[in-house]
Amino acid sequence: MINVALVGTGSIAVTHLEAFTRFRDRCRITALVDRSGEKAQKLKERFNLDCEIYSDYEEIVNSDSVDLVSLCTPPSTHASLASAFLLAGKHVLVEKPMAPSLSECDRMLEAAARGHALLSIVGQNRFYDPIRQVKQVIDTGLAGRIVHAEANSYWWRGRSYYDVEWRGTWEAEGGGCVMNHAVHHLDLLLWIRGMPSEVLAVTANTSHGNSQVEDLSIAILKFPDGSLAQVTSSVVHHGEEQRLVFQGEHAKVGMPWQVYASAEGDGGFPQRNPDLEAEIQQVAAEVVPLKYTGHAGQIDDVLRAIETGTRQVLIDGNEGRKTIELIMAIYESSATGKPVSLPLPKDSIFYAQESILRKAPRFHPMA
Repeated sequence: MINVALVGTGSIAVTHLEAFTRFRDRCRITALVDRSGEKAQKLKERFNLDCEIYSDYEEIVNSDSVDLVSLCTPPSTHASLASAFLLAGKHVLVEKPMAPSLSECDRMLEAAARGHALLSIVGQNRFYDPIRQVKQVIDTGLAGRIVHAEANSYWWRGRSYYDVEWRGTWEAEGGGCVMNHAVHHLDLLLWIRGMPSEVLAVTANTSHGNSQVEDLSIAILKFPDGSLAQVTSSVVHHGEEQRLVFQGEHAKVGMPWQVYASAEGDGGFPQRNPDLEAEIQQVAAEVVPLKYTGHAGQIDDVLRAIETGTRQVLIDGNEGRKTIELIMAIYESSATGKPVSLPLPKDSIFYAQESILRKAPRFHPMA
C-alpha cells in the first residue's frame, strides 16, 4: 500500500483526490497539508479520508507515513517543496507547470537524483485515447513526414479569474496563458514532434487589466528538419476550443479526431485518397483503450512505477523540463522581439527566475 500526502488544497486538489481514491486498493491518503486547515477538513469529509491534517509541509517531510507526495500548490512553490520531499526520498507528482523557471526545474531534477526518488509532472492529456491514436498514426509514418503542426489552446477567463491572490503575476504564477493553459498542448506537441530549433513569438494582454501577464500569445516554431508549427495560447477565445492538427506529406491527422488524405491529381491539384484514410483509421482503431484516463491514467502510471520499482513514468522531470524550456523560449522571443534558438543556455535571460522577473513584460504593472 502506497501512502500519499496531498500538499495544497486548492481547486486542482479535488481532481487529484478524485483520481487517487479510484485506487483505494493500491494507495491511501495519509496526510493533507493546508495552511489554514479549513479546506483540508472539507476535503477529508468529502472523500471520507482517514488521514491527518497538517498546516506545514515540513511536518511530513521525514514522515514514515508518506511515500508519495501530490503537489497541488501555486507554481512558485513547486521547486522548494518538491526538492525538500525528493531529497528526503519521497516520490513526487507535481501539478503543471513544473516550475516557473528552468533553474528551478534543474534544482528539482538534481533533488530527485540525489534522493533516488521518482519525479513526475502532470500532463494528463497524454492519457487520453484520441491523442494516443494521433501519435500512433504519426509514428507509423502513414501520414508521411510532418511538415506543419497547429496547436490551438483556446480558453476564456473573465477578469475575476485574476482576483485570486497568486494569479496574474510573474512572481507567483510564472506567466499567463502560455504557462498555465497552453502548457498541456505544448507538452503534447513536444511528445509527438520533439523540440523545435527556433521560436518566434508575440504576446499581449488584451482583456485583463488586473493581470501583469499575457492573455494571448502566437508563436511560430521551426524544427530541425525545416518543418513549422504554430501555437496560439489564449484565455480570450469564446467557446474554449482546443485542438492539435498535424499536416503530413500524405495526410493530416488531428485531435479532436480528424483524418484527410490527398494524392496528387492532374496538374498537381489534390485528389482525395480514401484508401490511405481507411488505412489510417485502421491503425487508429488498433490503439487499445486505456483503462484509466486523464489524471487517473497518470496516477495509475506513477503508482505502477513505484510498485514495480522501475521508477519509469511516461512524464518524468526531464519531460516536464522540456515544456518549460519551450515556454521560456516563447517568453524570451516575445520580450526581445527576436527569434530564439533552442536549447536555451544557462545565460539566457529566461533561465533563472531572478532574470525573468527583471525582463518579463508586465502589461499592467499596478496589477
